[in-house]
Amino acid sequence: MNDMNRFSGGHPFRKPFERVSPDQRRSIVDEAEAKLPAPAPTGEDRFAPPPDLPPARTEPPAPPSGFGRASPGFGAGAPPASFDGSEPAGSQPSSPPADEQAPPRMEAAPPTPPTPPTPSDPFGGRPTAVPMPPSFGEPEPEPVLRARPIDPPAPPAIEEPAVRKPAAEARRPEMREDPAPQTGSAASDDNGDDGEEQPESHTSTAHRAIGEVLQIAGSSSRALLDPKRLAECAKDTDPSVQLAGLVGSQIKVRVGQIWLLASVRTQTLDRTTGEIVAEIDFLGEGQEEKLTGRIRNFTRGITHYPVPGAEVYAATNADLAQVYASDGRSNIQIGKVFPTKDIRAGLYIDAMLGKHFALLGSTGTGKSTSAALILHRIVEAAPDGHIMMVDPHGEYSAAFRGTGQILDVGNLKVPYWLMNFEEHCEVFITNEGTDRQADMDILSKCLLKARSKNRMAEGMSRLTVDSPIPYLLSDLTGAIQDEMGKLDKATNTAPFLRVKTKIDEIKADPRYQFMFSGMLVADTMTEVIQRLFRLPSNGKPISIIDVSGVPSEITSTVVALLSRMVFDFAIWGRDEKTRPILLVCEEAHRYVPNEKNSDKSSVGRILSRIAKEGRKYGISLGLITQRPSDLAEGVLSQCGTIISMRLNNERDQDFVKAAMPEGARGFLDTIPALRNRECIVCGEGTAIPMRVTFDDLEERKRPASEDPSFSELWNEAGGEEEAVERIVTRWRAQHR
Repeated sequence: MNDMNRFSGGHPFRKPFERVSPDQRRSIVDEAEAKLPAPAPTGEDRFAPPPDLPPARTEPPAPPSGFGRASPGFGAGAPPASFDGSEPAGSQPSSPPADEQAPPRMEAAPPTPPTPPTPSDPFGGRPTAVPMPPSFGEPEPEPVLRARPIDPPAPPAIEEPAVRKPAAEARRPEMREDPAPQTGSAASDDNGDDGEEQPESHTSTAHRAIGEVLQIAGSSSRALLDPKRLAECAKDTDPSVQLAGLVGSQIKVRVGQIWLLASVRTQTLDRTTGEIVAEIDFLGEGQEEKLTGRIRNFTRGITHYPVPGAEVYAATNADLAQVYASDGRSNIQIGKVFPTKDIRAGLYIDAMLGKHFALLGSTGTGKSTSAALILHRIVEAAPDGHIMMVDPHGEYSAAFRGTGQILDVGNLKVPYWLMNFEEHCEVFITNEGTDRQADMDILSKCLLKARSKNRMAEGMSRLTVDSPIPYLLSDLTGAIQDEMGKLDKATNTAPFLRVKTKIDEIKADPRYQFMFSGMLVADTMTEVIQRLFRLPSNGKPISIIDVSGVPSEITSTVVALLSRMVFDFAIWGRDEKTRPILLVCEEAHRYVPNEKNSDKSSVGRILSRIAKEGRKYGISLGLITQRPSDLAEGVLSQCGTIISMRLNNERDQDFVKAAMPEGARGFLDTIPALRNRECIVCGEGTAIPMRVTFDDLEERKRPASEDPSFSELWNEAGGEEEAVERIVTRWRAQHR
């Protein structure tokens, strides 16, 4: 009899399966019996491992007599005891009742890893013996502990840490979080009291991007900013994050493990997308700190440009602290970086003075006080320095009485014979055109004769009209008289008389006694240089030259003489030890005017030369002015560091922007909106352009340049008569 015909369910040695994927195949009978309670272990099975552990594989017990119930349409149940196709003795196969013929269909359980087949398990890890209900009339067999599939382990519960990880840490795959991160006070205790090493506060939104890079260019790029994120940043507790994305603020872009720092120049609303398109200028780059994600080892310049689509983040207070931190070079601190309240703004002394600097600002913005603050910081850092400041208004004398030498028309004592020929012509010759050239020829010949009469000129092989050899004014006028007497016709004496008359006038004018006095004929050149240039400083490294009492006709000449002496001293001292000198000119637009306002004076030429060549000889130039547009075009561009306060004139603003480096354009747009005692610093003297709020200066160190209080002074009366009398006395005596 054919075995296949004996069983309506199919082959008797195969278990029925659902049609499922190979890795999910499980016996339906197994699923049904998995719902039944496990039988109590007996015998050696009492020492079997717990159900949740893989059981040890043993030889399957002998199957019970009879076959399992056949499910219509699915194959037979358990295999028979013998494999020859005959029925065992004493067995009476019978069909079960109709209500018990088919167990309910079960859903496929999760896949279990297959077990490789063994000799005792020819079905490859499938349970080989299934205890079935006994046939009618059969005794119930002893329960057998069978292998149960092991459910896959449930994933461990992930606890949300209370301390937010930095964005930079979350993006790095090599950094793995601890399985049990500390939160709250525990994390702060491990980090200690040093806030510099802690991650960003959980209240900060700086870890989330505020936009992405849209376009990359060499000088200026564009970024797309999310207005919603900018609104969230405006509510942040970090003052630097609050200004993220605004004009003049700093943002950062990630390129691998490098942060790029940029400033926002302009903002434009894209109405089609509702996003903001910002023009940005890259300032520098720094490495990413692994623990905190901040910027470290910041340097100016860009070596790694991002690609469009790179995420843009807000620069935090901690980032700016690293950026503006000193790199070990000598520096002075002048205030705080805006908008922070604890980051100090420093200027590198060597870089600022080595390539000149300019302080610009409209009247009333605190320019004079800021200049005094910078000079005081330099004097404190270098007590043996050599600084000479030209003060046209006499306002800095009060600020440096304790640390400087104050020189005015009463004690200046600059001998006239220190002037070169060009400066002599500015004082003694007033004509223009062809008459001026004739007068210059006469003065040149007579001045050389007067200098040659000095005993020091006897041993000199090369004596010129520019040689600083003392001479008498009477010798000069005598030489002019001698040359005039040699003329054949009296009609040609007019040029000689003009020059001689001018010299006699200046010699007799008491206003010029500080320079053209007969007592200044002695050779005091060494003493004058030591006093002017503070060599040695003797605890007062700065000399204030108050030229407010100098007659306006020769003020430019006096400034030219002092400036040229600084330059010539540096040139002729190249074989000696270098002693750098800082020359500071207040109201510089009066002495270095542009071509439109130029009067062809010598002071403009010498200061322009110092601006171009002074660095080679150890001369630093500091220019202070309220009208930068009136300065000579080439002078401001030679200043490596520009400190700009508020400028109200649009022409001045455009002039400063043209002289600023490309990366500072975003900061310069805020110049009209600066408050008093605020400035934009950019150039060689600082790491990157920054907006600075100047420190308060002590009252005794401030210049006499404060604005009067009309409302208070006009409510005070008394003492006017005595004050007027004292003023008239000084006025008539031309001496303070």
